[in-house]
Amino acid sequence: MARTTLQDVAKTAGVSLATVDRVLNRRPGVHARTVERVQQAIAQLGYRPDRFATRLARGRDYHFHFVLPSGSNAFMQALEERVRVTAGYVADERVRIGVTHVDVFDGEALAAALEGLQGAVDGVAVVALDHPSVREAIDDLVASGVTVVTLVSDAPRSRRAHYVGIDNTAAGRTAASLLGRFVAGRKGKVGLVAGSMALRDHIERQIGFEQVISRDFPGLTLLPVREGRDDDERVEEVASALLAEHPDLVGLYNVGAGNGGIVAALDASGRARDVVFIAHELTPFSRRHLIRGTIDAVINQDPGHEARSATRLLIAEQEKAPIDAGQERIRIDIFIRDNVP
Repeated sequence: MARTTLQDVAKTAGVSLATVDRVLNRRPGVHARTVERVQQAIAQLGYRPDRFATRLARGRDYHFHFVLPSGSNAFMQALEERVRVTAGYVADERVRIGVTHVDVFDGEALAAALEGLQGAVDGVAVVALDHPSVREAIDDLVASGVTVVTLVSDAPRSRRAHYVGIDNTAAGRTAASLLGRFVAGRKGKVGLVAGSMALRDHIERQIGFEQVISRDFPGLTLLPVREGRDDDERVEEVASALLAEHPDLVGLYNVGAGNGGIVAALDASGRARDVVFIAHELTPFSRRHLIRGTIDAVINQDPGHEARSATRLLIAEQEKAPIDAGQERIRIDIFIRDNVP
């Protein structure tokens, strides 16, 4: 079938090409009834604009920037790798993608990095900290005409256009359900380790985890969450202290990164087979220790899907294109040693 053109839409709607262009680009000066006729013609004909051709005709590129955490977090390194792969895919479509690293646990540093992008880019994808300075920086970017999407961790009270990531409350509930079942009726204490309770994804995972443990597993006692800033050495210190202080510890849930620290602490304690350990993100390290049996289950999100989704959403916002919500939904994956890829 021949591709439907703007001329076809204009003829069906009984208007000029210029009027169709104004409607498609949401410019003022078109009567509401005329807008409705054009929209009906677009729906009737199934017209889809060739957005790459539009970019070529306008002679401009889109410049997007991903603001990702610095440090040794293996999942974030995988996310950056997928961002760079995605950048290669869209380079021929006049889309340019850059990457900046910043300590996302430092609200002022993250805000400063965002402020430095104002006037330099069309869109930003940021692993956000739910911090007043960060929300203000996001709102300032949006006010200046920059599209912002949050990635992995949200700042929902900001003016960001979209959040790209899993439902973290549901992820925490899933972790609790898995841990409670793997404990198999034993009574005891459960420790939680987070990177920072200023990260929205970590807060939401903790909330979901606590909801299910308290509701469904009355024999388990939750200990106060401890922070390890997603650093293996710090997390090892935290996990070692939990194991030493609580001989009746039966479960550990690592809300963020730093799984190497918990594995080291479990191995040193000789309790790796006694303590159920639920982790996040399927990295080469977590895969190895999932198969080995030190990690009992891994809750995963696909970094490639997230990189592609954030890019698609930034492009769609620039071009005022429709968004397929189902395509952009990031799934929660669950891996145990029997289904690890």
